[in-house]
Amino acid sequence: MKKFLIVLEYELKEYFKSKGFVALTLIIAVLGAIALCLPRFIDMSDFTGVQVKAEVEEKKEDSVKEDDMQKMYILDEAGVADMTVLQSIFTETEWVTAENVEAVKMAVEEQEAEAGFVVKSASEYDYYVFNREMTDVNSMMFDEAMKVFNRMQYCTENNLDYTEITGMYEAPITVNAQILNKDSGSNYWYCYFLIMIVYMLIIFYGQMIAVSVTNEKSNRAIEVLVTSTTPNSILFGKVIAGAIGGLCQVGIMFGAILISYEMNRDVWGGMLDMFLHIPVSVLVTFAMFGVGGYLFYAFLYGAMGALVSKTEDVSKSSSGLMIIIMAVFFFSLTQLMNVDGAIIKVLSFLPISSYSTMFVRIAMGTIQTWEIVVSFLILVASIIGTGFIGAKLYRMGTLRYGNPIKLSAALKAIRKAE
Repeated sequence: MKKFLIVLEYELKEYFKSKGFVALTLIIAVLGAIALCLPRFIDMSDFTGVQVKAEVEEKKEDSVKEDDMQKMYILDEAGVADMTVLQSIFTETEWVTAENVEAVKMAVEEQEAEAGFVVKSASEYDYYVFNREMTDVNSMMFDEAMKVFNRMQYCTENNLDYTEITGMYEAPITVNAQILNKDSGSNYWYCYFLIMIVYMLIIFYGQMIAVSVTNEKSNRAIEVLVTSTTPNSILFGKVIAGAIGGLCQVGIMFGAILISYEMNRDVWGGMLDMFLHIPVSVLVTFAMFGVGGYLFYAFLYGAMGALVSKTEDVSKSSSGLMIIIMAVFFFSLTQLMNVDGAIIKVLSFLPISSYSTMFVRIAMGTIQTWEIVVSFLILVASIIGTGFIGAKLYRMGTLRYGNPIKLSAALKAIRKAE
């Protein structure tokens, strides 16, 4: 135990004495916190919908400057267009009535107008545009206007009251949703966000742990280390130190962002709630299973690092593990729309995937307490098991140099030794 603590202390000092490690942590945490405080000092009401400065006047319809308004031409050959309807749909558009089709074409070709419309009947029109962008929605918006024109013409021809009919079909509906369990729609995005965090944590820091485990073999320092400590102490010390370092870094950055958002949630108008307003119960579960899954994969990466003697071979050794992690990640995301399905229930008990699927089920689905307990116990047992297997692999490959050892060959060697 004493030897393990010595290795752990040394490795942690290496992480926290690294200027790059500390600087990156503080920079991201501070920038994230400052970014979420911006609406308190800068008028971002156009983006957030919340005005926080006392001197900001209420918006008026004429607040849009003339230079910012787009210009469009219209030729109403059918006599059905209503300018009031067009202004209500195209709120920041100046409409110009053209005398003929050539005037519409010329205005568009010379880019004097954003677009041009020639209305041929209540159900047909020609759309003129110089360069049609992928985000062009003018035609779609004009379609809505044409539908209104068609209804207005029909009502006029049949002596019907258009206002009365519109009021009947567009009567406001009041919905009082009574959610008795979970609101999956509201919880979807922060679950997606949390899965992404754990995935990046495992991929980035797992690779760092594998390289750290291989490093001593690469420079042959392991030959000196094994005379003063044990391979088990070295592996467990390195893996747990890497896990603590990674969790501290991500915890500080993520915590600063969450706290800053909660302090400034009112000036954001709650618009980031889907990502950052996470219930405490979900955060606790995320901490339990996220940390557990991270440790599970950290020991697996440590075991992969123990199979090679050169740091450049780490990526080759861990490629199979990377495929498993990516497959679990993408498959878990596909199951977010079916959190009570049989597939995600099975995944929530497997140690390779419970780190993401279990807290998703807690946040979005129906789950029993015993399921959480059993899944966590399986994860803990798997962490311990992978830790000891990794230690045996590391001990077996301590003084083996040259080509990477195949995992199957390493496991066979361990069975023979036992």
